[in-house]
Amino acid sequence: MTDTMDRTARGAGVADRLAELIAPLVGGELPVHLTAWDGSQAGPLDAPKVILNSSNVLRRLLWSPGELGAAQAYVLGELDVDGDLGAALTHVWSVAEERGLGSVRPTPSVVLAAVKAARALGALGAPLAPPPSQAHVKGRLHSLARDRAAIGHHYDLSNDFYQLILDENMAYSSGYWTSEAADYTLADSQRDKLDLVCRKIGLDREVGLRFLDVGCGWGSLSLHAAREYGARVVGVTISAQQKAFVETKVRALGLDDRVEIRLQDYREIPDGPFDAVASIEMGEHVGEGNYPTYVKALHDNVIEGGRVLVQQMSRTGAHPGGGPFIESFIAPDMHMRPVGRTVALIEEGGLEVRDVHALREHYVRTVDAWIDTFESNVERVVELVGEEVARVWRLYLVGGGMAFRDGRMGVDQILSVRPYRGGHSGMEPVRPQWVSAR
Repeated sequence: MTDTMDRTARGAGVADRLAELIAPLVGGELPVHLTAWDGSQAGPLDAPKVILNSSNVLRRLLWSPGELGAAQAYVLGELDVDGDLGAALTHVWSVAEERGLGSVRPTPSVVLAAVKAARALGALGAPLAPPPSQAHVKGRLHSLARDRAAIGHHYDLSNDFYQLILDENMAYSSGYWTSEAADYTLADSQRDKLDLVCRKIGLDREVGLRFLDVGCGWGSLSLHAAREYGARVVGVTISAQQKAFVETKVRALGLDDRVEIRLQDYREIPDGPFDAVASIEMGEHVGEGNYPTYVKALHDNVIEGGRVLVQQMSRTGAHPGGGPFIESFIAPDMHMRPVGRTVALIEEGGLEVRDVHALREHYVRTVDAWIDTFESNVERVVELVGEEVARVWRLYLVGGGMAFRDGRMGVDQILSVRPYRGGHSGMEPVRPQWVSAR
């Protein structure tokens, strides 16, 4: 450490050494203002401020270069951002795009220099343990047991936790924002989304239709369909906490005779077909190999002439699971694809696709509202789940909102129908007006 101490005395501390090391990877000057654990600083004073609180950051990045190592350091507080996390990440993304850094890979000489620097700075060593909040799921990919574990990791934090982020409907999916009015809220957008779904699948045509909600979450769609349209609903989830939450609301609303919530996998539904089926942002979790099985379950559980609506996120590029951070901390085993491929898989499963409705911009507004709610309740969030999980969720929400804003991810409502024998769809010849007048 003598060389490091001598360089620090000459004004070349840890931050300066890191800036010199990183320069070939970022195409020049640091895109952030860096403060290292020895108090040294480097980078433009007007750039977002990043603080390295520990040499552990370097060790993590040596063993897990890029997004995963940085995310591990951030959620543990080894790396921090002073100020608006979203603004900082947006700035870094912008600089990376301007400098064409997407294809930059470290050369052997850069790797060697990084190892030497890590040794000199006391950061060289065996891999550090991953954060406790990182997912650990085992077993055969998308087996019933592994799917339950993966869903449990994300959804069973506690119902109280999700109530500090979501709207009063507990709808954990994109809203449908139909107004720019100042008094139009997240809850309004979710109500309008639920209405849109119910009308698209035809629950407004007749009271008492039998409706299957696949992946019902905290019951927002199941309860809305029963309360507003008189549907007889079966909602299925593999989260025990979600089931308990919805059943409490069912009793409170007096809907016991119209809503049944089951702890049941989509592959185990025994009593179809139903008059209509919907599955809101659940198809991402079934896996690429199992998607035809998922579509078959939707097809087989709806009557001929019955409609099926899937609301699902889409993604292009190298990380169908959402990237190393999402795959490791939020939704292990998730798989997204371009929307056109999902449409093809639905049609290959015997359903006729009738409408594809892009909602990407609506998700930007939805996530912005979730962030506002999260930050207004952050002290309570930390009390419930701890500082580390709170940091995981801040990074998740901010990064997710950026992905929808910048077009790296999308979300679509895909409406299909199970045709009658002979090919008749039973759909109206003129595209209906599905948004209700309020």
